[in-house]
Amino acid sequence: MAMQQIPRAEHPRPDFERENWMNLNGTWQFDFDDADVGRREKWYLPGRSFGREILVPFAYQTRASGIGPTDEIHPVLWYRRVMAIPERMKGKRILLHFGAVDFEAEVYVNGESAGTHRGGYTPFTLDITRLLRDGENDLCLRAEDRPDCTQPRGKQYWERGLMGCWYTPVSGIWQTVYLEAAGETALRSIHMTPDYDRHLCTAEIELDSVLTAPAELEVALRFDGKPVRSLRTEMAGRRISVPVDLNAQGSLEPMHVWTPERPELYSVDVFLRRDGEELDHVKTYFGMRKVEVRDGKVYLNNCPLYQRLVLDQGYWPDTLLTPPSDEALQEDIRMTLALGYNGARKHQKLEDPRYYYWADRMGLLVWGEIPSPYEFCGQSVRNLFETLSGFIDRDYNHPCIITWVPLNESWGVRQIYTDRRQQALARLLYQTAKALDGTRMVSVNDGWEQVETDICALHDYAAEGAVLAEHFASREEVERHACDWRPCYAEGVAPTGREAFLVTEYGGIAFSNIGLQGDAGGMESWGYHDKVTSEEAFFERFRSVTDAIRGIPYCQGYCYTQLTDVLQEVNGLMTPDRKPKIDVERFASINRNPGARTNQAD
Repeated sequence: MAMQQIPRAEHPRPDFERENWMNLNGTWQFDFDDADVGRREKWYLPGRSFGREILVPFAYQTRASGIGPTDEIHPVLWYRRVMAIPERMKGKRILLHFGAVDFEAEVYVNGESAGTHRGGYTPFTLDITRLLRDGENDLCLRAEDRPDCTQPRGKQYWERGLMGCWYTPVSGIWQTVYLEAAGETALRSIHMTPDYDRHLCTAEIELDSVLTAPAELEVALRFDGKPVRSLRTEMAGRRISVPVDLNAQGSLEPMHVWTPERPELYSVDVFLRRDGEELDHVKTYFGMRKVEVRDGKVYLNNCPLYQRLVLDQGYWPDTLLTPPSDEALQEDIRMTLALGYNGARKHQKLEDPRYYYWADRMGLLVWGEIPSPYEFCGQSVRNLFETLSGFIDRDYNHPCIITWVPLNESWGVRQIYTDRRQQALARLLYQTAKALDGTRMVSVNDGWEQVETDICALHDYAAEGAVLAEHFASREEVERHACDWRPCYAEGVAPTGREAFLVTEYGGIAFSNIGLQGDAGGMESWGYHDKVTSEEAFFERFRSVTDAIRGIPYCQGYCYTQLTDVLQEVNGLMTPDRKPKIDVERFASINRNPGARTNQAD
């Protein structure tokens, strides 16, 4: 298959990229295994043909896959393709990467198991070198995705059809599959940790195996193509931390800084060598920025930050959770900025890594949110912990991400108000995020019933500004009780006074003349409260509720619901195919509101 015919042909990880790679997206053999007999009948052995074809990386439920759209539930899926290792990769270790497979995966190469993985949103890598042969190789995948509410599902509905604000699920492969070549020992992760105040960064580097003998590590930083620093050191163990001084000589500014207005990025090359031979070489990048909560305010690079966020579900009509193209990701970010927002809350989804890459490049703040399970038990606790850990590990270097959101509206922890175990889970997730990443904020249960958190994030869909203003008239009253119908804090939990306060969902205004688009299964379209009948009515209501939130003296920002319509939920600022419903420039002028609080980082 020619490269231009491969969907999502670009390298999926600009933050962790090797030059010697091969994209495996495209047409694969495919079949359902509803009776779950594939393992017993050894479908993984080469020579068995599957009865369908599917276009990877699109899930079978999508139109783009060539199979859907469908709401049928098929819990076990099989994929197969042949691959030949290019000459440029021969003699190297071959690493097989899956961007995401929902939910469980077992991979076979030439009829032998190469490894397994659990987790529908996190990537995994397998060393398949020992299983490869000369010529063509058989690659087979068994995926299992049952309607199990202990899984972090996010907005994927667990039954047939649609319900409320839950949508068509995706199963199996839904992000790019690719190969990379590396030496006998490879770089597993490179985390660049900025120390804004000291003008330093630290490269925390981990290998995928123990070195058989010491090797030389080189960390080379560039800015705008020009060398900044190059450090070499001996690496004898599996992990090392390398501090890098970024102070510029002979410059008014000590270093290049990442802000939404000037999203300046350092590029990084990490080389692992022994006796002049290159074992591995990975390219990444990072931004020097600092985000923190201090005395109830949010600061970016020590400047107060007022956040204007939009809720972004990351669904597309023909591809559901999978972005249809790299250009589609860029266009969503361009429209978010054009509408006057300085950030997005990516809702209930670990987004495609290239979204965060373009947000880094284009200067958009992002909140990274974990998809929710809908049942509380030991397995859901483990699934949440593993998903959060995998999210942070994958996307650590993206300066655009300033907040982690482990829980939303008590989904999956419905008794958190009084249940001490569920409160303990919230604390576990908060402390896990802080242990793995001390550079970002955490909104631990976005919506209500706060436990341990940096942000007191409340949701309020009142239709009138006067009602919103009444709900938030007194911060003390809100924190003691509630803004509307759910408690602000869980029982036995008191605010520390340190938390920043934001209204992180509001609005949700739908038009009466815009109904369902696409495959919504006959379900009635909806938004919050009565639908507006004209653009003027929309602007009147939007200005009313937005000005009311901006009038809350202790509020540090807001998040409007939502960027686009998704299936039955038609309260987006754009249709599912990204056509604006309102005058974009007029909306942006109201959203930015010269009379609202502003600051250097806004």
